[in-house]
Amino acid sequence: MDLDSFKYFLIIDVEATCNNDDSFPVNEMEMIEIGAVLICADSLTKLDEFNTFIQPQRHPKLTDFCTNLTSITQHNVDHAPYYPEAINTFQNWLGNYHNYLFCSWGEYDKQQFEQDCAFHNVPYPIPAPHLNIKKQFSKTQKVRKRHGMAGALKLAQISLTGSHHRGIDDANNMIKLMPYVIGRKSI
Repeated sequence: MDLDSFKYFLIIDVEATCNNDDSFPVNEMEMIEIGAVLICADSLTKLDEFNTFIQPQRHPKLTDFCTNLTSITQHNVDHAPYYPEAINTFQNWLGNYHNYLFCSWGEYDKQQFEQDCAFHNVPYPIPAPHLNIKKQFSKTQKVRKRHGMAGALKLAQISLTGSHHRGIDDANNMIKLMPYVIGRKSI
């Protein structure tokens, strides 16, 4: 994939319902937050951002594990739109931009969109190719191990800002890794 052919990088991080006690299966996890930032592919500067919480339907009560991991509260999701409405708002925001590459740290975010779209019978909202920037970071930086985002920040000697496992904060932290992802800087 020729990264130079894109005008923007759309960096997305989602958070989903989760547990550590097998109270529901992984394939029943639902998005509870979309964090997205749009950056200029040339300058790597942030141009815009989108953030929304989402009210889950399958398992509407967040587990203590989920709240502790993400810092997302029951109040946050209880007052949020359901997935179809959140996706509509996201698509309206995204409709202002063209020629972007969807970037996420791993395949999980893309797969969660696919899973939630199937469950809610909503079309997939991102009409762009996807780049696994976790894989690209390892390839570009010649690192054998595929690090989590926090580990990659540490390798690059960059401080994590905000709350780890909050969609919008993680998306903003990934901006700082993009020079390493696309090979403009080395660790």
